[in-house]
Amino acid sequence: MPVDNRILLTLITFLFFSSCISEEKKVAKKDSASCESNLPNRFGVGLDTTKIAKGKVNHDNMVFIPAGEFLMGANDKEGREDEYPQHPVKLNSFWMDVTEVTNASFAKFVKATGYVTTAERKPDWEEMKKQLPAGTPKPPDSVFVAASLVFSAPKQITNLNDASQWWVWKKGADWKHPHGPNSNIIGKDSYPVVHISWDDAIAYCQWAGKRLPTEAEWEYASRGGLKNSLYPWGNEDIEKGKIKANTWQGNFPIKNTNWDKFNGLAPIKKFAPNGYGLHDMAGNVWEWCSDWYRPDYYTTEKQTNPQGPADSYDPMEPTIPKRVVRGGSFMCNASYCKGYRVTSRMKTSTDTSLEHTGFRCVSSD
Repeated sequence: MPVDNRILLTLITFLFFSSCISEEKKVAKKDSASCESNLPNRFGVGLDTTKIAKGKVNHDNMVFIPAGEFLMGANDKEGREDEYPQHPVKLNSFWMDVTEVTNASFAKFVKATGYVTTAERKPDWEEMKKQLPAGTPKPPDSVFVAASLVFSAPKQITNLNDASQWWVWKKGADWKHPHGPNSNIIGKDSYPVVHISWDDAIAYCQWAGKRLPTEAEWEYASRGGLKNSLYPWGNEDIEKGKIKANTWQGNFPIKNTNWDKFNGLAPIKKFAPNGYGLHDMAGNVWEWCSDWYRPDYYTTEKQTNPQGPADSYDPMEPTIPKRVVRGGSFMCNASYCKGYRVTSRMKTSTDTSLEHTGFRCVSSD
C-alpha cells in the first residue's frame, strides 16, 4: 500500500471503532451501542435536493399499508436500551416499496439526474479533522480520494467490539463497484443498491416523488400485521425451519456457512414476504429511515404519526448527527448483531456509506 494511503487509512481506522456488543455480554442494552456506531463522518458535503426536480409518485411495485395502531418497541429481554419502553403508536395509511431500491432503479435515477453519490466524492479534511486529536497533521492531498467501507472477512479477531477488523476503507468502492474498483454490478440489476448514504437516499426519493419511511412506519410495516412478534415472520428463531432471510450463519465475521445460500447480498424477492407482502424487511441490507436518532426518543415520542426527534443526539458520539437505520443486513448474527429483530434500532451518520446499507421508499399520496 502506498505511504500516502496508509496515512489516510490510519486516520480512518482511528475514527472507525464500532461499538456492536455481543448479545452474550448484554453490554449493548446498557449503553445503546450499535452496529452502526462510531463510523467516520467523512465528507461533510451537504446535499441540495432543490436541484433535483420533484417526481410524480408511481405506485407500481408498492403495497398499501392500512392505517392502524400498534405497540412500538421491544417487550422482550433482547432489546437494547433505546428500544424501550414499548408504547402505542397510531399511524395513517401509506404506500411502501415491496423491496429495497435496486441497482436498476438507482441507475435510472442517476441517468436522469447526473447525481453523484457520497461514496463517489472526495472526503473533506475540514470535517474529518474535527474528530481527530488536536494538531493531527493533514495528509497529502493525494490521499483524499473517493472511497467507501467494504466488508472483508478476517482470518481471526481479538474481540467483537472492534469492527475495523472486518471493515476496509477501499478506494473506488461505490454503488457501481460494491467491492472496489475491480468489481461491478453487471448482471445484478435485481440486487439492492448499496454504498448509499442518507443524503443519497433522500435525493432518490425526491426524484421518485416519494420519501423515506419514518421509523414508526418502518416498524409497523415490518411487523406485517403481527402483534408483539420478534421478527417479520413471527417468533421462530431465524435458523430454525425454512430459510427466512439473508443473514450470517456460522462464526461471525470469520466463517459464513451460507445456510441461506448467500455469502453477501441476495437479489430481491428470494425470501418469503411478510403479512403485508413486503420482502427483506429482515436482513440483506440496512435501510435508512427519515428520523434523527436519539436513544431516549421513546420516552417522549408523539404517539400519532411520529416524525422523529427534532435533532440528533448520540451520547457515544455527541458531535456527529445520525439518522436511524432498520432491518439488519447479511452480516447480522445472533452472536453479534440481531438487527433482524423488528424492534432493533441502529444509528449512522448521514454521510456514511457501506456495503450493507440501502433503502426503500414510502409515499403518503
